[in-house]
Amino acid sequence: MVINNRPVIIPQKPVTQTTPVNQKNNISTGKAGFGEILKDKIQEQSDVKISKHAELRMNARNIKISENQMERIKNGIDKAQEKGVRDSLMLIDNIALVVNVKNRTVVTAANTQELKENVFTNIDGAVIV
Repeated sequence: MVINNRPVIIPQKPVTQTTPVNQKNNISTGKAGFGEILKDKIQEQSDVKISKHAELRMNARNIKISENQMERIKNGIDKAQEKGVRDSLMLIDNIALVVNVKNRTVVTAANTQELKENVFTNIDGAVIV
């Protein structure tokens, strides 16, 4: 570039490396590697979520779900998914849950007192776990 018949030299910024060279650098910089991220996503997809509505119902009705029951619910959702069920009534011990299978989300919950003379709608399958 020339200004007033004098060559002007424009300094260039030094090239710096902004991305890690290998997987080991990811760990030292605190960034998660691909394998770790994939493992987390798979775990996330297999977990059961509780909707806000279901959480309120469970608290109001004093419904507690143990770790063992949660495992049985996960297995029940897997079985319902294999059969193509979209929304399921899931009966576990003395608890009834309406579960959106695709999203693996408990939509509502009821205990034995609410089960009597109750009608569950918007379901296309039932699983007893």
